[in-house]
Amino acid sequence: MGGLAVLAKEAGHRVTGCDANVYPPMSTQLQAQGIELIEGFGCEQMALAPDLYVVGNVVSRGNPLMEAILNQGLRYTSGPQWIGEHILQDKWVLAVAGTHGKTTTSSMLAWILEDAGYHPGFLIGGVPVNFGISARLTGAGDTSFFVIEADEYDTAFFDKRSKFVHYRPRTAVLNNLEYDHADIFPDLAAIETQFHHLVRTVPGVGRLVVNARDASLDRVLARGCWSEAERFGGQAGWELGESGAPDGSFNVIHDGALQGTVRWELTGEHNRLNALAAIAAARHVGVPAAQAIASLAGFRNVKRRMEVRGEAGGVTVYDDFAHHPTAIATTVAGLRSKLGTGRILAVLEPRSNTMKLGTMKNALPGSLEQADLVYGYGARDGRDALGWDLQQALSPLGPRAAAFDNLEQLVAAVTRDARAGDTILVMSNGGFGGVHQKILDRLGAGPGAADAPEMKVRT
Repeated sequence: MGGLAVLAKEAGHRVTGCDANVYPPMSTQLQAQGIELIEGFGCEQMALAPDLYVVGNVVSRGNPLMEAILNQGLRYTSGPQWIGEHILQDKWVLAVAGTHGKTTTSSMLAWILEDAGYHPGFLIGGVPVNFGISARLTGAGDTSFFVIEADEYDTAFFDKRSKFVHYRPRTAVLNNLEYDHADIFPDLAAIETQFHHLVRTVPGVGRLVVNARDASLDRVLARGCWSEAERFGGQAGWELGESGAPDGSFNVIHDGALQGTVRWELTGEHNRLNALAAIAAARHVGVPAAQAIASLAGFRNVKRRMEVRGEAGGVTVYDDFAHHPTAIATTVAGLRSKLGTGRILAVLEPRSNTMKLGTMKNALPGSLEQADLVYGYGARDGRDALGWDLQQALSPLGPRAAAFDNLEQLVAAVTRDARAGDTILVMSNGGFGGVHQKILDRLGAGPGAADAPEMKVRT
């Protein structure tokens, strides 16, 4: 919704917005764009008298402002519908869908097109470092291309279809698909149905770029496919060649022919697959593979995706958005491949709706296996409170894992255990109470500050 606000303002509208608990980088982006952000959903905002209310999927019945809008019969629409009708019309839309990697792959694709002179518009669920903003209508000059992160979460309380059915892409990346969003989907089959709805919207002259390793996507396409489909990550189509070099470089192969070598700063098999998808999608609009490969050398990732937040006392602190066990596992594995035997202290807040329900709690220990020490945080009460025992869930990891319901105690434990040469990896899809800076401040304050008494873990 923050990115939508940026697009609306760029299109010439006066934009205000309201939400609860907005945190960086989106809050700072909105401030930089001069978009007024109001905390909370009070009915007094009706005095703004807007021409249209654009409603995000966080809003539900019972929200005081929404109830007032309904009672007075005022005009409203969903964010995805507004984008589809006012931004994406007459555009060549390149949509990136999948349980994991949407933000990173969308950012790669937007950068490839930018570097090739296509100057695309884009709407991405994070802030690509290359652009410094999550959304724009167009780059230098006019463009017919628009890259959008295509989310499978529902559109709004009054439209339970996935957001991406509103986007009508000509190029659609299906990056991967597994069970998530347990708060709205009963099972994997229900999500597969939504993905097939997306497939149904791609025209016959369009193209699907599909992960060849994903059985769920095979089932989706088996229901019917009316567009050309290219595969990546398998033994045909777009393949990963030699990889595992210390610098993270890898070869790209298409239909058995070497296209070039990606030389960049990113790590992990998941990012190599993301790159293949972006290269394949860019080729559909005319960017040669060699050009896309060269462009990725200049890709600078996305804020909150393995972002170095700072270093203190010889300890480096990373921030990552990982919150699903699969994403946690691939993030830790990517860092492990980079560090070798260096110690990883993983700090985790399982606060997504799916994780708070406990649906995937049993997968957490396995996802953190490659970390040396694990610190989990679960709020005792409030909107982010867990409905299950985090310490018990982490117990298969033994004494190297601890759970906390007090943030200051967690910070004290992490900084007590950290030593020069360690890497602290913080993973959360929220602001996590500013824990990154708290850790850095305490590490930077010297040994006395970090030598807090040992804290009892949550039981």
